[in-house]
Amino acid sequence: MFVDRVKVKLTAGKGGNGVVCWRRERCIAKGGPNGGNGGRGGAIIFEADSGYYSLEAYRHRRFLRAENGRQGGPKLQQGRSGSDLILKVPFGTLIKDQETGEVLFDFTPETSKWTVCTGGRGGKGNNCFKSSTNRAPNICTPGKPGEEKKLELELKLIADVGLVGIPNAGKSTLMNKITHAQVKIGAYPFTTLSPNLSYIQCEDYTRILLADIPGIIEDAHLNKGLGLEFLRHIERTSVLLFVLDAAPDEEDRTPLQDFEILRQEIEAYNPKMLSKPFIVVLNKTDKPGATENIQAFRETYPFDPGTLFEISALEEQGLSVVIDAMQRALPSVACREYQPA
Repeated sequence: MFVDRVKVKLTAGKGGNGVVCWRRERCIAKGGPNGGNGGRGGAIIFEADSGYYSLEAYRHRRFLRAENGRQGGPKLQQGRSGSDLILKVPFGTLIKDQETGEVLFDFTPETSKWTVCTGGRGGKGNNCFKSSTNRAPNICTPGKPGEEKKLELELKLIADVGLVGIPNAGKSTLMNKITHAQVKIGAYPFTTLSPNLSYIQCEDYTRILLADIPGIIEDAHLNKGLGLEFLRHIERTSVLLFVLDAAPDEEDRTPLQDFEILRQEIEAYNPKMLSKPFIVVLNKTDKPGATENIQAFRETYPFDPGTLFEISALEEQGLSVVIDAMQRALPSVACREYQPA
């Protein structure tokens, strides 16, 4: 199950208590205080890991606590510190304050580790309180409690290319044909109910990471269909790939109308996304009536014709040309280097 938003309560470990203890050895009269200090409580650390793609691990773990420190012992023994709790999250995870919604940390490839809650300091044993005027202190201090926070974890997938289209436009079929993904396909709307992430293995040993999101319908910004909830997963992509159905449908909607609907809904979510480089593919060119729709679309297409391609994902026609176009549209640093074993 794909989980991209969870709420958690985190509690770092409490520090161990200091102890009151006295030195008792033969032939050593009035040995004095020798109570040890308590150990520090364990911290809670978030660490981004490329092996994780969702927040599913925390779906049923809403209360997380690090280990407490152990109390001190006799003979000035320091209590053992509590073990840190390391929580693995995917890259692209935002850590927010539950109450204010403030973004506290953003896990990008440049920032992969953050200590969110510090463990409590250990208490002091009575040895720490001895002085020239107080040679037999009978006091110690308890350990301090660890930090406690209520946070919301929100995932925004980090990918190179984001696929966007009307339901049943063929995004899932395209994803299956050009990547190693096995995305559910069906002859009905909204077969994709959660984002899919996979990559294209290029001949020069680079990878293009693709994110496929559920279909968007008109007035999705008014919470129709699945709404615009999943658009955040292509918000960080370098390139948008619009997948349009070139075949006639029952509603007599043209590919140009679909294209305008998608752009309007993206603008309603975040207008800055429309400034990204984009590629448009007219899919299902093998269907009857597609040729007329493609010709009409080309005549009214308001952008550079070099960004427009015709494919049949099902018949695997024109896919290599689209992959080449993705590589050209991406910044040179965006393609993820991969060296074969």
